[in-house]
Amino acid sequence: MGIDIKHKHVKSKRRTEPKSEDPYLHLLVKLYRFLARRTTSTFNRVVLKRLYMARRFRPPISVSKIARQMKPHNKGAKTPKTAVVVGTVTDDVRLLDLPKLQVCALRITEAARARIINAGGKVLTFDQLALRSPKGQNTVLLQGPRKSREAEKHFGPAPGTPGSHTKPYVRSSGRKFERARGRRASRGYKN
Repeated sequence: MGIDIKHKHVKSKRRTEPKSEDPYLHLLVKLYRFLARRTTSTFNRVVLKRLYMARRFRPPISVSKIARQMKPHNKGAKTPKTAVVVGTVTDDVRLLDLPKLQVCALRITEAARARIINAGGKVLTFDQLALRSPKGQNTVLLQGPRKSREAEKHFGPAPGTPGSHTKPYVRSSGRKFERARGRRASRGYKN
């Protein structure tokens, strides 16, 4: 006979609710859980999944990136599409002329909000978006770059191995630190 494996402590690794105790976030989860269940829309399922995510998987996105991504979508369109970000929208001082945008986000910085409104655009919350487009019609789902964290630079094949571009954990980046073996041919080998 085979061994009966205990499934008493088996834990699902997928989140089913956010870790945060923010009551407003929990209300949004309640709303999008309903929409994901009662509509056939993939948009609602994706938004719900992203509402559960930890903050490191919801990186910020700047208004300049949103403007660039929305340009082909709004070109010659009768009704402008809404950019949806499950995360934070930040300002970008490098962008001088901000086009008219419709943005829905979890959080938006004061400067970014002011610039969008001054350009004649609109800033929506997720509950307003649910009333406007319950199936995600006329929306473009965007997110910031997840791999731009400093920690991500240290992940990958060991630093120093051939073909590796992984950043080493070095005390300092001066003349005396990690400049010998593996960095020049006279000291063992050079990558």
